[in-house]
Amino acid sequence: MKYKSVFDIIGPVMIGPSSSHTAGAARIGRVARSLFGRQPKWANISFYGSFAKTYKGHGTDVAIVGGLLDYDTFDERIKTSMSIAESLDIKITFQIEEAITDHPNTAKVMIGDDDGELELVGISIGGGKIEITQLNGFDLGLSGNHPALLVVHDDRYGAIAAVANILAKFTINIGHMEVSRKEKGKQALMTIEVDQNIDDAVIAELSALPHITQVTKIVD
Repeated sequence: MKYKSVFDIIGPVMIGPSSSHTAGAARIGRVARSLFGRQPKWANISFYGSFAKTYKGHGTDVAIVGGLLDYDTFDERIKTSMSIAESLDIKITFQIEEAITDHPNTAKVMIGDDDGELELVGISIGGGKIEITQLNGFDLGLSGNHPALLVVHDDRYGAIAAVANILAKFTINIGHMEVSRKEKGKQALMTIEVDQNIDDAVIAELSALPHITQVTKIVD
């Protein structure tokens, strides 16, 4: 594995004890919260592999709930996130799964309220870094370390080019982009990581494009 800086080796500023089991879990939860766009009323969290075996000792449970409350890895409130969630009437349940996954530090997060639900699978790859590998049944590779756009769209000719043209109009550079679809000609998901934060004007223009169903931004 290549590291861009010494901070990739040391890990993030965080509430301990583990960059992979604590900071990584907090970031998975926070990305789920960001994508959902609001505080959920309930959360069903499943742990796999190493997460399932050590989540209590490493604080993976309180960290991922802290992320769902929109706390960063260094936020002291992570330590009491379970009691804070209870005070906010957020129902939290945990499940230990025995299924073998591609990565040992895997969590599935399902959150929702009266207006909708979200399902996300994330992995903690070390040093506080994560990848989101599934979102609502779509396969993707989202790091959560850069500003990003998630664009749900009809699988139609020209949809990807239209999105790229608007990003070029606003001089937004694409660092990474991939497209996932469940079935040809149906719904698809663009995952676009960019080099700068995205203004609401960009979201508005993207949302107005033909064949675009939903546009969500993730702020770094």
